[in-house]
Amino acid sequence: MSFLKHDKHFIWAKAFIAIILILGLFFRFVNLDQKIYWHDEFFTSLRVAGYTVTELEEQLITGQVIRIDDLQKYQQLNPHKGLKDTITSLAAEDAQNPPLYYILVRLWVGIQGLNPLQARMVSAVISLLAFPSIFGLGYLLFNSLAVSWMAVLLLAVSPFHVLYAQEARQYSLWTVTILCSSAALLRALRLNTKSSWGIYTVGVALSLYSNLISVLMLVGHGIYVVALQGWRWHKTVKAYLLASLAGLIIFSPWLLAINQIMALGWTAKDIPLLTLLKRWLLNLSTIFFDPQISYKEQLFDVRFGQDNGYFGLDRPLTFLVIPILMGVIYAIYFIVRTTPKSVWLFILLLLSSTALPLAVPDLIDGGQRSTIARYLIPAFLGIQLAVAYLLTAKIMTVSVRRKLWQLIAIALITAGILSCAISGQAETWWNKYSSYYDPQVARIVNQTPDSLIISTSAVRSTSLSYLLNSNVHFLLLKDRQLPNIPEHFTNVFLFQPSNRLREQLTQQTQYKLEPVYEQGRLWRITMGK
Repeated sequence: MSFLKHDKHFIWAKAFIAIILILGLFFRFVNLDQKIYWHDEFFTSLRVAGYTVTELEEQLITGQVIRIDDLQKYQQLNPHKGLKDTITSLAAEDAQNPPLYYILVRLWVGIQGLNPLQARMVSAVISLLAFPSIFGLGYLLFNSLAVSWMAVLLLAVSPFHVLYAQEARQYSLWTVTILCSSAALLRALRLNTKSSWGIYTVGVALSLYSNLISVLMLVGHGIYVVALQGWRWHKTVKAYLLASLAGLIIFSPWLLAINQIMALGWTAKDIPLLTLLKRWLLNLSTIFFDPQISYKEQLFDVRFGQDNGYFGLDRPLTFLVIPILMGVIYAIYFIVRTTPKSVWLFILLLLSSTALPLAVPDLIDGGQRSTIARYLIPAFLGIQLAVAYLLTAKIMTVSVRRKLWQLIAIALITAGILSCAISGQAETWWNKYSSYYDPQVARIVNQTPDSLIISTSAVRSTSLSYLLNSNVHFLLLKDRQLPNIPEHFTNVFLFQPSNRLREQLTQQTQYKLEPVYEQGRLWRITMGK
């Protein structure tokens, strides 16, 4: 912060930085155990406990009434299953998620015990490492403590990064490995020593073991190195290739587990172009401000590629996404115009190496891969670095507009604080996707005595179970299996059924389905006449 030492407001600036960092720390840990433990987090606990979905379904989908404890048994540590089972479970059923994060969680909960709070605690603690990581990357890029501190502040209260710091998934770890591997590359290019390239090798391996999408970012690294050397063979290019190859060799054991092309699932489902553009805009905004704070409804149903009609520029606070978009575009233009090639090229490649390979297929062949915000973390970090440089450069310029840019920086940070403060108190949020409406489903069921929930999904039932009273029971069925409902249950609900089962129940004269909460896919079953 040397730029502040000559400013008469130096002490106030230090206090401001300290307050923002404390808030960033607070937002990452507040109400960790109060958020819904949604569908994807269920899989984290399942893998960490060493179970497979096959085991789960074989034991639970029997057509017999079971308790909540029976569901959550597969979310808890078993003395007969160890770290090897965690890795085996991932390799067998979910190899698209590399094991590093799950190993770390397993080691942590082996001491603390496996529950939603402890699983999320790992993500929250790891997310703090992003502060020094983006500071170091910012300094290596811009050689400026001022820009580095601004980048830290923007990340500290970024609604997007706070949301994923509170989720029991690998995205906070991936954020840190993206920043560290990128910083390691810049350092290796500067020093060009064996040890510096060795550190980059470790960064490559850690990034890959955190998320497979790192492959796209590493391709961007390669383009960067070659472009800096004028697209010709050079010893630096050779050093980069050797380091990258070594990183891939370290990652190769997991490559062997990926023995087939992973199914794209619902992300390949086509959506209207307008919906695609809206979701891009919404995701971009959440780096700095989350429009969701003015809505109770889910803006988009990502499972079915639907625009729920709530997102509109005429609605409260949503219009702010436009100035944010314009500001990001200007920040990218400004960094290209005012910085050396070694700086702007790195930012552009960090932005585009992940975003373009996801967006272009969506535009050409259809799909919604590029609308999944967590896939775009490298691009989001590039945007934050560009905006940090813009704000710092404008604030430090001796100009009549300096005060205006100071106000813009404060407004942007305040928008992040407001977003984090509101989302931090909410029990569900847009990043919970398919479990977004589970809290309301649970409230409906909890208000009824002698309740039985019938479902074909052991996964979604287990996720819901964390919100239910202990006296609620479940009956899990196979796709075409009709239920045998015990008479002593006076309130019977159908939750997240397969379409086949719902249609089959509708056709049976002894059952009558009454919609209770369609958004949460909840029906009441009564005996027909």
